[in-house]
Amino acid sequence: MHNKPVALVSGANKGIGLQIAKDLAQQGFTVLVGSRRFEAGENVVQSVGPDAQTVQLDVTDEASIAQAAKRIRVTYGRLDVLVNNAGVGHGGDPGRSNAQIMAETRLAVVDLDELRTVFATNVFGVVAVTQAMLPLLREAPAAKIINISSATGSLALNSDHSNMLRQYTSTYTASKSALNAVTQALAIELEGTNIKVHAVCPGHTATDMSEYGGSVEDAAREPVRIALLGTDSPTGTFSNAQGALPW
Repeated sequence: MHNKPVALVSGANKGIGLQIAKDLAQQGFTVLVGSRRFEAGENVVQSVGPDAQTVQLDVTDEASIAQAAKRIRVTYGRLDVLVNNAGVGHGGDPGRSNAQIMAETRLAVVDLDELRTVFATNVFGVVAVTQAMLPLLREAPAAKIINISSATGSLALNSDHSNMLRQYTSTYTASKSALNAVTQALAIELEGTNIKVHAVCPGHTATDMSEYGGSVEDAAREPVRIALLGTDSPTGTFSNAQGALPW
């Protein structure tokens, strides 16, 4: 049996996911770098930690997910932390500016294929990966599922007319609202088990999904803090670095 706790981070070959992977490795985890393209994961895995491993994981591909779960079971026998980090901001032309993306992903006008693409990764992909990894999480003495969400998906905050960010509601924010609902439903379903479920907002971060925001180091702090909480911690939380967020 593998002695160190094992964490799988999807979309960990870059951005926030990569920083979460690095921080968890520094905290004593064996980190599995989930990457849609295996080569992209291999290019960064040495920067994560000495025993980090790349796992090919396309969250929209059932065969890829099943193969990843099989590899983890054979190699490690369990999973202690699952970080569902892989996500997309849109599903259209990658050459569009942020202003174009915002205008073209409003729910009143968005192309339905683009809507499906965003939900396929940000919502259905999270459910698919979680379902596949649940048997491995059940093998851990105390496990966590951490879904990387966004405060822009908060229905309560978006109902507040003083919230300036509500003007940016779009396909992406709707997908994060759906992800929050998934998180809460899973937390309720798994109450009383060894598995706790959380949604975390990393905050505005400068990555290839956004041309503005803070550092990935700042963005990773709250997901990693949640991963390190003890067995007496609550489940079904939604938070950022400043504290609890309303659903």
